[in-house]
Order: sequence, then structure tokens, then C-alpha cells
Amino acid sequence: MLNAPKIKVLCVDDSATVRDLLCEIINAQPDMEVVAVASDPLMARELIKQHDPDVLTLDIKMPRMDGLDFLERLMRLRPMPVLMISSRTHPGSEETRRALDLGARDVIAKPHIGLRYGLIAESSAIANKIRAAARSQPLSPNPRPISAPIRLPKPICASARSMPASDECLLIGASTGGTEAIREVLEQLPANTPPLLIVQHMPAGFTRSFAERLNRTSQLQVKEAIDGERLLRGHAYIAPGDQHLKLDRDGSDYVTRLDAGPEVNRHRPSVDVLFHSAARLVGRKATGVLLTGMGKDGAAGLLAMREAGALTMAQDEASSVVFGMPREAIALGAAREVVSLEAIAPRLTALPAAPEPQQPHAVLTGLGHRMPPPGWRETVGQIHLRAEAP
Repeated sequence: MLNAPKIKVLCVDDSATVRDLLCEIINAQPDMEVVAVASDPLMARELIKQHDPDVLTLDIKMPRMDGLDFLERLMRLRPMPVLMISSRTHPGSEETRRALDLGARDVIAKPHIGLRYGLIAESSAIANKIRAAARSQPLSPNPRPISAPIRLPKPICASARSMPASDECLLIGASTGGTEAIREVLEQLPANTPPLLIVQHMPAGFTRSFAERLNRTSQLQVKEAIDGERLLRGHAYIAPGDQHLKLDRDGSDYVTRLDAGPEVNRHRPSVDVLFHSAARLVGRKATGVLLTGMGKDGAAGLLAMREAGALTMAQDEASSVVFGMPREAIALGAAREVVSLEAIAPRLTALPAAPEPQQPHAVLTGLGHRMPPPGWRETVGQIHLRAEAP
């Protein structure tokens, strides 16, 4: 949208060099701008009142107040999207876990050596994570204290059981912007949802804490997948960083398989690997969803699922942080439906899907656009569709 207001960003870091670099990176983007900078949280508190930013970038080690202490107070008193940018927020670190627990939307690790080169190299990731944060809603303004030792167990779904091979399963793939998109989908799914397998492009060390965050906000039992695990209703399985996740069979049951084989589409885990395994084993009983992300991973796998009879969906451009992977899938004819993010969970709970449309035209619904079978292409600027030339 040409007239959309820019994302307003407030950068909080005690290093003038880092503040200048973040200003350079953010102001170079056409859809965002730095409205103010602060060298410590107390200064940031006043600037938040003055500028009402959409997103806050926040360091941890700063004078007058620690960044994590400030984050905890901010989420309690004035919740807003926060991206942590710190030398301490590396994969698997305690600071990373605590920041995500307190409500930070995402983290970027500053390099220990070559600060300028390292941050400039992360320009695209920083900008995309700011976009994803800006689209998100703040987490609960009253997060559970990290030190609280008691957590009430979730009710166990009565239909939770080892899933026989005749049953359905759901699969989701995502990359840039996907952590928030996945959270939004999972928070709306009921406890009796069919088994759900998820590939989110994420390095090793982050996926376990990501699964733990989702588990706290979802009715599903969400966990990082382990090899050979039988799939259960009401459970979601996150592919571990640096391992492919596949579907396999053990007798009449579906089970998870982890594979440390070569990268596919420059990714491990790869969405294509998961989707292709579902196309081979589950066929029309599977449902595949390709969410926001850069590149083309998942597009070919989604096409294989559709050709095997599965219901396939791609997130629409308007609700995607990066309309890369969904666009590639749509261009291949892999998506039966193009659906907005907020409509994906209701669509999944409304399964089973209607049969494929027989006529070569799009069926417009309140949930999204039913796409024609492969071999048909939309005429630009018109409603009807025409067959591709042989």
C-alpha cells in the first residue's frame, strides 16, 4: 500500500555506534523509520510517551536499568512489540529464553567481532523482524514471573491417541515472519486438533524455546520433535533447528523422523522435505499450509501434496511479512486456497474440505480464494481464468 504510514521504531542501546548503525539500517527501508534513540531505559520511557513507537529495539546490558528488567516492566505497564538486539541473545542462551518469556517478539545477536560488518550483514533480518513485530499484537501485559515454580497442567484431550495411518494430519511451513504467524494460528486451534507438524526456518538452539513459548499460549501440547515419536491428536511438533522433519510409518501409526542430511533450498529444516513426505504417505488425508517467508522452500512440496489430493493453502500477500514462499507456491498452482492469516485457523477447524472445484474459475469465500487446479492461470486484471497454452 503506497500510502501506508511508516513503522515507527525507537532504538534503545547504550552504544552510540550501535544506535547509528540501527538508524542507518532502519531508515534505509522504505516502510520504516527511527523516530528516536535512547542510551538507557529511563530515557526510553520518556521517549515512548512522546513518540508512541510501533516497535522498540532493546539492548540488555545498559546503565541505570537492565534491558530485561525494563522489558518486564514495559510488558506489564505498556505492552508493545519489542525486538531484542544484544550480544547476549544468542541461540539457547538464558538471556534469550528470558527475553522471549517476558514477551519480546524476537531476538538478534550482535556480533562479538566486526560489529559494523556483522550488523550490516543482518540488515535484512533486522528489517523483516521489525516488520513482523509491527504486525503482531503485544503479549499478555501480565506475564507469569519467570521464577514461578508452578504451572497448571493442560487438560488432556480425550481424543488424544496414537494416530492410525487412516487419519488426517496438518502441516505448516514458514520462514521470515513465521514465528508470529504460527503463534496466531496455534492460539486459535482447539485441543482436539489433528496432529500438527511445523517447519519454521530457525537455527539450532532456538526451536526448543520457540516450542515452549507456543506451548504456554496454545491449547495444544507443543514440543520440539524427537525422532520416532508417534503422532497424537492435540499435539504439535516443531522441527528442531538444523534437522529435517519427515513423516514416516511404524505399523499403522505415523511417526516423526529426523534427518541431518544435506540442506534443501539452502535450509535445514526444509519445508519441502516435510511436505514431500506427507504427499507420499498421507495423500488426501493431509492438509498443508505455507506461511510467510523469503525464497521458495515449500512451494514444490505443497504442489506434490496438492497433486496427491491434499488440501493446500498459502497465506495471502496482505497478511504476509514477506510474500516469497506463498507467491512461489501460488505461481506453481500448488495452493488450492489463498487465505489471510486470521482465517487460517478457522479454515483448519472447518475441515474436511470441499472437493476440488471442477470449473476453471476461482471460488471466492469469506476465508480466502479457492484456487483452480494446476494448468490454469489467472488473467491479469480480470476475474476469469484461462487455460495455459499447451
